[in-house]
Amino acid sequence: MLVSPKRKRVLVSWSGGKDSAWALHLLQQNPDIELVGLLTTINQHFGRVAMHGFRDALLREQAEATGLPLWEVPLPWPCSNEQYDEAMGAACARALAERVDAIAFGDLFLEDIRAYREAKLAPTGLEPLFPCWGLPTGELAREMIAAGIRAHLVCVDPRHLDASFAGRAFDADLLADLPASVDPCGERGEFHTFVSAGPMFAHCGSSRSIEVRRGETVERDGFVYADFLQATALAQ
Repeated sequence: MLVSPKRKRVLVSWSGGKDSAWALHLLQQNPDIELVGLLTTINQHFGRVAMHGFRDALLREQAEATGLPLWEVPLPWPCSNEQYDEAMGAACARALAERVDAIAFGDLFLEDIRAYREAKLAPTGLEPLFPCWGLPTGELAREMIAAGIRAHLVCVDPRHLDASFAGRAFDADLLADLPASVDPCGERGEFHTFVSAGPMFAHCGSSRSIEVRRGETVERDGFVYADFLQATALAQ
């Protein structure tokens, strides 16, 4: 009698942006993968997703839209490297306790970032996966948009991209307006996004989107952040 191979249990490193969302989308189509959750670091002081800077309430709506449990990793602010490593170590220990086999990342081509993730996971025995690795970013950006990804730029590095891009939709017009020096997917940190709709939010035969409205734009720690709120929420 043939025995079906065990499906690999995978936790997705989830920034809430388009690249991690696309990684999830690709994994959802792999019958050998069992998705077990979304792993996200949270800035406790501000109640926002680390790096991307959007509100944790929107993060929880994203998780609900995927149908996956959300694994929140709380980080202090400011956060030292030691504190970050301790928090992620606890998350990896939980993953091992829950029989997770691998953690998937949305990285595209930065070799140093990939090497860092591989080195950090090596002692744990958790396998690093990179579903989007090596995909040409111009072609990938257009494919994301064609597939129904709806995203906005929530964080811009003004050293590489004008602050006026903060808050803009990630669409064909944006791609046309990006300077030639900026990667179409912002892979070098030129910008970060928040995803409010896309094929990864379709599960159990239905799909949903997250309705948001634009808030204020602020500059903090050298970056420009465009705030987005739940469409029915009042500004806080």
